[in-house]
Amino acid sequence: MPQHKSCEKRIKTSAKARSRNRAYRAKVKLAVRNVHEATTPEEANVALKEAVQVLDRAAGKGILHKNRAADKKSRLSEAVRNRQA
Repeated sequence: MPQHKSCEKRIKTSAKARSRNRAYRAKVKLAVRNVHEATTPEEANVALKEAVQVLDRAAGKGILHKNRAADKKSRLSEAVRNRQA
């Protein structure tokens, strides 16, 4: 149990942030999975565009490190390119 009012508030705000971050990480995972599971090249390109947007947004909000997001985008685009070849 928190002894101070500020600790009570911190617990509440941390819980909100944790749930928001978990939801965003789940959104990132889903977007990445959609790229890998795409069957046609057109579908893969659409899924890649969506995934890049989600990754950029997550990096901008500080949920993912910007270099981690850039690495994921690079690997995804490489996978899409290799699939088309």
